Amino acid sequence: MRDPLAVHLGAGADPNLAARGIVIDRTTGTIVELVPAGGEPSSAGVDGTSGGSGDALEIVDASAHVITPGLINTHHHFYQTLTRAWAPVADLPLFGWLQNLYPVWARLTPRALELATTVAMAELLESGCTTAADHHYLFPTGMDEAIDIQVDVVRKLGMRAMLTRGSMSLGEEDGGLPPQQTVQDSQVILDDSRRLVETYHQRGPGAQIQIGFAPCSPFSVTTELMRDSAALAAELDVRLHTHL
Repeated sequence: MRDPLAVHLGAGADPNLAARGIVIDRTTGTIVELVPAGGEPSSAGVDGTSGGSGDALEIVDASAHVITPGLINTHHHFYQTLTRAWAPVADLPLFGWLQNLYPVWARLTPRALELATTVAMAELLESGCTTAADHHYLFPTGMDEAIDIQVDVVRKLGMRAMLTRGSMSLGEEDGGLPPQQTVQDSQVILDDSRRLVETYHQRGPGAQIQIGFAPCSPFSVTTELMRDSAALAAELDVRLHTHL
């Protein structure tokens, strides 16, 4: 990427270190060289040849662009794009907002979740966000494979994602806010959490898909499930995420 207007290298870094541009290895997607002002690429190994020859380099004119690291969204609810700006709940306080929306969300379908995830991720990518953590805690009856659906969308769009397997175990019958058809048994939640880590979680630098655990909140799961989720996250060495 040649001759950008500016390159953000982080606080305290000398921007002149990459004033001429950056070299990215297309096979790995990693930056292999910073090219200073007045310089030319000298990297070896880009597309298997010497970068200095320029034979295998694709030159991207960045003269009208600023190069920054990809932005990171650390908390999202992709499925809620379906009810964004819904007039009946505009300006309601949190609990009233939730009580009015839960019956709507309880009708979530696999296709609706696929579309919502696609829209949410596309909007993030368009705004320069390349990594997002989605807190998905809604598993209505028939939606046991919600995270699997999201994994497919992540792979199609090429974004990096921390998909947190959320949970709700306290329904209206137990004093919680969610309708009963949106809550799950604690053991079902824990078993599926383990399955998702074993099936999809990638470790190490450059991982595209990672799985975390995310009990929805202290008032929508039992204390036991919160503790068991934390213990399972520690056992499997994955992240724990929640609302407080």
